[in-house]
Amino acid sequence: MRYSLLTAAITSVGLANAHTIFLQIEADGTTTPVSYGIRTPSYDGPITDVTSNDVACNGGPNPTTPSDKIINVKAGSTVNAIWRHTLTSGPGDVMDASHLGPTLAYLKKVDDATTDKGYGNGWFKIQEDGYNNGVWGTSKVINNQGKHPITIPNCLPDGQYLLRAEMIALHGAGSNQGAQLYMECAQINISGGSASKTPTVYSLPGIYKQNDPGILINIYSMNKDSKYTIPGPALFTC
Repeated sequence: MRYSLLTAAITSVGLANAHTIFLQIEADGTTTPVSYGIRTPSYDGPITDVTSNDVACNGGPNPTTPSDKIINVKAGSTVNAIWRHTLTSGPGDVMDASHLGPTLAYLKKVDDATTDKGYGNGWFKIQEDGYNNGVWGTSKVINNQGKHPITIPNCLPDGQYLLRAEMIALHGAGSNQGAQLYMECAQINISGGSASKTPTVYSLPGIYKQNDPGILINIYSMNKDSKYTIPGPALFTC
């Protein structure tokens, strides 16, 4: 009963004000305007069906607005994906603190980042932060005023990519489709890479399953020393 009441209380808070949107990039000391080069929705809700095409770049129940802009990013640099509760929220309003879970980031090499549909094959993971010493990746982003650091590998070929930043909220993940996935795709152009390594690529949807241990999980049974399995493929490194 105690678990049920706690879960219900936290879920109620989450439904009220927990949603979030990746809406800006900070790169090379410059922060883009809101929605510049990023396919942002007007509604800040999650995707809960990991088999949907919407799990790639959002959409479906949260229709995204196209952008004709490309953001220039240097290979080897660290950029910040900036998250906010809504398109007009400030740095103190990122996501409800009850929404605990991992942060992740993926890249997909494309011919034209402004027109690529997003879903399908070609994705590889470049960042992940799960659960360490009792602290979740989402909590770090919230406490960092919405900044989600992502290092762009320096061994990639130059060209246009989709950069998919993601936060997964697990407060309701003890039931099927209870995990809340938040993601948007930024349209970037990477330059200065060595093109010395080719990543193994995967499909979105496809890399997550509804019963993955990092997707279907009761986080309230965890303690400081618990191990969490971050969903998705292995991290690509140079």
